[in-house]
Parts: sequence; structure tokens; C-alpha cells
Amino acid sequence: MKEFERKQLLERVNREGATVGVQIPERIEVQGEDIDLKQFVFEIKRRDTIPAGERERVDQAKRNLRRERLERLEPIEEGEISYEEGRQLVDDIIGIDRALNALEQLRPADLEQEAKLQNAADQKRWMNFLKKALGRDSGKSKRGGR
Repeated sequence: MKEFERKQLLERVNREGATVGVQIPERIEVQGEDIDLKQFVFEIKRRDTIPAGERERVDQAKRNLRRERLERLEPIEEGEISYEEGRQLVDDIIGIDRALNALEQLRPADLEQEAKLQNAADQKRWMNFLKKALGRDSGKSKRGGR
């Protein structure tokens, strides 16, 4: 592969919005295992949230996809393959990126509970601030002074 071809492939992989309009691959080999990637992503995404029992499975899938992406990117960066092989790897990488984007957009099922806890903590901090600002800090008694 020529240097300008290698740079062109790397630019395509790193381009902002490279995944727009790209389909998630039906099947892909990840870490030596064939995976029905499209089916997996749509099965998880259909729920719109990640149930607590599925969170570890999804996190593991994301880690494996990131690792696979790096492994496929390496031969392109080193220029040790033909341009055609590089183009195929770029297509695979962009498909992996598309799947990762879809999985990253999911939110935990307990997001509502997390929001409630955050709101309660915010209210507590606000009340403490108001008490201090108004001189009603119960932690510092004004009695017992000199």
C-alpha cells in the first residue's frame, strides 16, 4: 500500500461522522468468536435501557468491540497490507464504530433512581448553603463563645 492510500484510509476511519448512514454488520468475528452483531445491538437497543442483569454483558461486548477495532486498525497504521485489504478493514472498523455508538447511547435502567438521588443531594447542598448564608448553620453553635 502506498503512503497516501494509507493516510486516506486512516482519515476515513477517524473522520467525524464516519458512521452516518453506515449499517451495523450482520456478523463479525470478535476476539476469535463469530457474533451476530446487528442482532445483539438491536436486541439490547430495543429495550431503550440496559437492565441491571444485562449491564455486564453489554459492557463486555463494548470492551471486546473496542479491542477488535484496535486490532483491525493496526495493520492499516503500519501499512503492512494491500489497499484492498485496508478498505475492507476500514469498512469493518466503521461498522464496529456504528455498533459502539448505538450501545453507548443506551442508558442504565436505574437512571431514574440515580436522578432522584442526585436531586436529593443537590437539595441538601442547597439547604446547607442557605443555612450558612443566612447565619443559621446548626453545626456551629453561637452559644458557648467568649
